[in-house]
Amino acid sequence: MHERILIIIPAYNEEKNIGKVIQSLYDAEPDYQCLVVNDGSRDNTQHEAEASGLATVIQLPSNLGIGGAVQTGFKYGFYNNFDYAIQFDGDGQHLASEIPKLLDPLRTNEFDVCIGSRFVEKTLGFQSTFMRRIGIRIFEFMSRLLIRKKITDSTSGFRAYNKQAIAFLAANYPTDYPEPETVILLGKNDFRIREVSVEMIERQGGESSISGLKSAHYMIKVILAMLMTAQRQKIRRT
Repeated sequence: MHERILIIIPAYNEEKNIGKVIQSLYDAEPDYQCLVVNDGSRDNTQHEAEASGLATVIQLPSNLGIGGAVQTGFKYGFYNNFDYAIQFDGDGQHLASEIPKLLDPLRTNEFDVCIGSRFVEKTLGFQSTFMRRIGIRIFEFMSRLLIRKKITDSTSGFRAYNKQAIAFLAANYPTDYPEPETVILLGKNDFRIREVSVEMIERQGGESSISGLKSAHYMIKVILAMLMTAQRQKIRRT
């Protein structure tokens, strides 16, 4: 049976990167269905995505943040009955050639979610900044503590989900600090999570929204969000 694979690309002010990202996905696999969720960008992200002719583009009326943008993608994937969804950044850091690594563990039905990690194995790719790596190690400790699972790259936005995870996250995706929170939410609700080693490269243009003093503030708030998510009751899965 032919697999239906959705690539969810949240994008905010990525006019310099989005066209190349979409083209790289098409070059890797023309059957991927790309969905760009333009999160209220103030630049020409929407125009560049539409000009590619290779993606469906949803324009959000205002900036909802990464959580709202990605959940829009999950809702689209759920209502259109996709078999798998891949979360893929619009800044050029992720490599389309690495997607099969994330899909393979799901295809055997051993796992529900697969996270692309820079830290499972030593790679030649971009490893993030020193301060961010410290934060990522703290989040690894939190995942061990809260869901008894080692997740080495909780902030990775390169992830694959099966149909059950798509349905769950379409209704329950965190909005504030979604990548680390989602790890705890999925683990708390008995989803099977695996990490695989992938290479990433530095963003190909624009600037990260989290830098400098914002990094420390972000880390504190993420830890609190992870703790709160761990305290929630299990959510009944449909």
